[in-house]
Amino acid sequence: MSVWTCDGIPKDGKQYPGAFPHNPQDNTGPDCTLCGLPQEAMQPGKTVKAQPTTKTQVIGTSGGGNSLKSWLIPTVVAMLFLLIGGGLAVYRLLKPNDQTIQTRGSDSSSTTTPTPVAPDTGESVSRGEKLFLNASTYKQAGAEAFAQENWEEAIIAYQTAAQENANDPEASIYLNNAQAKQARNPITIAVAVPTSLSSSSADSAAEILRGVAQYQKDYNQSLASDRLLEVAIIDSSDRNTASNVAQGIIDSPDVLGIVGYGIDQGSQAALANYESQGMPVLSPLTTSFQDSILKLIPLDKKEDELLVKYLQAVGKTLTQYAMQQESSPAIAVFYNRDSGYSQQLQLEIIKAVGAVNGNVVQQIDITSPDFNANSAIQEAQNNGANIAILALSKSKVSQAVEIAKANENSGSPLKLMGGDELYNADILVDGGDAIAGIVLAVPWSFSGDKKFATQALQSWKGRVSWRTATAYDATKALVQTVSQNPYRGGVYQAFTNGVTITDSNTDFSVFNEVPLVKAVRGNQGPRGSNYQFEPIK
Repeated sequence: MSVWTCDGIPKDGKQYPGAFPHNPQDNTGPDCTLCGLPQEAMQPGKTVKAQPTTKTQVIGTSGGGNSLKSWLIPTVVAMLFLLIGGGLAVYRLLKPNDQTIQTRGSDSSSTTTPTPVAPDTGESVSRGEKLFLNASTYKQAGAEAFAQENWEEAIIAYQTAAQENANDPEASIYLNNAQAKQARNPITIAVAVPTSLSSSSADSAAEILRGVAQYQKDYNQSLASDRLLEVAIIDSSDRNTASNVAQGIIDSPDVLGIVGYGIDQGSQAALANYESQGMPVLSPLTTSFQDSILKLIPLDKKEDELLVKYLQAVGKTLTQYAMQQESSPAIAVFYNRDSGYSQQLQLEIIKAVGAVNGNVVQQIDITSPDFNANSAIQEAQNNGANIAILALSKSKVSQAVEIAKANENSGSPLKLMGGDELYNADILVDGGDAIAGIVLAVPWSFSGDKKFATQALQSWKGRVSWRTATAYDATKALVQTVSQNPYRGGVYQAFTNGVTITDSNTDFSVFNEVPLVKAVRGNQGPRGSNYQFEPIK
């Protein structure tokens, strides 16, 4: 594939919804990774229908992605990328999300828009009266008591639920909320996470909620204030109701700030609503971090595009490690075309591999209808690959496991590597021996000599992820600011001016070299797994 450059301004005289001007961006796929414009938009007087991506492409050191429309975390990046606490600000470089369907023919381009709906009824927000994650008998009893404002019974029920499942952050948050309600006059914030899109999204939501819950518990037990902390949980899964849900939060005057939201279209609609009415939200699209200062930025400010910088660092770190394992790394990149995160990571790996005397011998789109893990691994080996980098999004963990198992049974297994979206309990549990030795680049890794990590291990009876660490940092920053400025305007102004972050759990030098972890045998991984992730020193 040839490299082409996009600046976000169509040259063919057509209009493309969602596109926006930006600095020149090199692309190798049919669409711009920043604004989604097709290659033909940069060709005056020409209209060429983009060819569909095939399952595999045998190439040298060029080739690549498609339109960057999603996250993380995570969000990156999920919330990648809720890497708000970690300083990974993701500005408005990402327009529509993974769920947006693009239809493009020879002479038209359009983007589907959400179907208008009636105002939200409040089913997407809960302080303890509704359950979003796994329900149990005791949690249900707690929700019923909470709805009736029977704080004593709610406390007993949620306390029992939390003891029954120590790994459940929702029970912990609602327990602390009931205690805060009973004590009266709580300080209230909200956390927005997608809890109902898929099991992988729910898992990521739980990881984020553990960080929020842990800080809530720490704060309430510290007696730092005579007002306990209450946390409302917002289910941000439904992009169609996002703006209405946001309005409901805006109309709740006791909610003084929000942690969360991603980079998808629904989140953008909600954030625009919040911004217009001065609601402080610490999200990837609305924050920047530099020199220990966390600031709110306008949604339309996109000067640094830190998501791309982060993934550039990931691509560089992974390829450099590949060179340490193989003098001439021959890499097969597995990606999923329906994720902007995956496509951008694929592109950054391709860009970085030349600097390590290696080459990408194959790119494999796992969303292709004819994709087969066994055949793909065999074909990669036939083309000389000695390393497979799984540049997959978190929704493709099950496919990553399939690839790992096919690799294990191939006779001559490739060395496996991947990005932070695969840092997931499911890959350790379901992957078994097949994922032994897989190396992932993640912004934070568990270390027994870190105070936060050991406290989290005790609280949740298992290791926590980078999402938990960064969510803890973000919640801490918000709550400390709220405590000093217990009204929205004061919080909004404080973050607009910039808030100094101290004693964070996140390594802010991830743009230099992203930490690596490796799956090794151990008994501190998730229940049902004999493996855990250990940092590579």
